Amino acid sequence: MALTDLPALNAMLNATSFLLLMSGYYFIKTGNRIAHQRCMIAAVSVSALFLISYLIYHFNVGSVKFTKQGPIRTVYFTILLTHTVLATAIVPMVIITVVRAWREAFEKHVKIARWTLPAWAYVSITGVIIYLMLYQM
Repeated sequence: MALTDLPALNAMLNATSFLLLMSGYYFIKTGNRIAHQRCMIAAVSVSALFLISYLIYHFNVGSVKFTKQGPIRTVYFTILLTHTVLATAIVPMVIITVVRAWREAFEKHVKIARWTLPAWAYVSITGVIIYLMLYQM
């Protein structure tokens, strides 16, 4: 795998994380705690792999400029700004959410998971959108 393959890999990892998060949400809503747990552990793992790959890529390449002009530029930077702010915010949120589940403090887990899940899902799906806008447009 070449360094130039990492953006596509990162998008796939983000998409996978999103699907795992949505599956985990479905499973907990239908009462399947074991499947929920497995999906969420997988989502954390995939997101960790994403972060490693993302850091390797950007350590070697630096930032990639968005060169398109017009209204799409405003759309891109709006998505990028919200994505970046939430990507930073969700790291401690995910850690707290996982620790509370691990300790079986499920009431506290649910309270933060209500905020963590939508923020994490947004970051995952907007990561895919950013990739498409930056590398495929």
